[in-house]
Amino acid sequence: MRPAHQDRPHHARGRAPDPRLRALRAGPGGDRVIASRLRDRYQAEAVPALQKQFSYVNPMQVPRLDKVVVNVGLGEALTNAKAIDAAVKDLATITGQKPIVTKAKRSIAQFRVRTGNPIGIKVTLRGHRMWDFLERFSLLALPRIRDFRGVPSRSFDGRGNYSIGLREQIAFPEIDYDKVDRLRGLEISIVTTAKTDEESKRLLELLGMPFAS
Repeated sequence: MRPAHQDRPHHARGRAPDPRLRALRAGPGGDRVIASRLRDRYQAEAVPALQKQFSYVNPMQVPRLDKVVVNVGLGEALTNAKAIDAAVKDLATITGQKPIVTKAKRSIAQFRVRTGNPIGIKVTLRGHRMWDFLERFSLLALPRIRDFRGVPSRSFDGRGNYSIGLREQIAFPEIDYDKVDRLRGLEISIVTTAKTDEESKRLLELLGMPFAS
């Protein structure tokens, strides 16, 4: 699947860590507080707003986030075994969870891919890591993209799920530009329980996703 939206983050070598990242990660005793904040926003603001707009009879009908899947394609791994280790390190830093290696399910002769070859990595985020990631993605990563004017509304799949691609992992301030071996794109898929794209978009808007006007 091709990324739905790609752009370059503006960055500077050796830039100081984003102070907002420190504030988001550190609560009393250094604990992460970001997850409960976004989850609280969902309960306090999103649920009532969605229930009113779409006239749900039962609060259990209100759409919610199910999971977030982050993928990195690694065609380079066919010729560079070290690429997997480097990509795993970056994605673990971004998501707070160790990725799994995805392997080819069938051979593709024209690309010299054999069944079982490593072709990428991914993480599936749920619970506090999901909330944590989404908050940092919308609040910290997206604003670092050069000339960012919002994420596209066209990237829903017709079943209430949304996908967006980033060209470079350094959009996330946790990644040190001077320490990456190369720039790699990633694709983020947000899976919801919404029945329609309209409901899903409104859910994400209420959670702070900056859609383009």
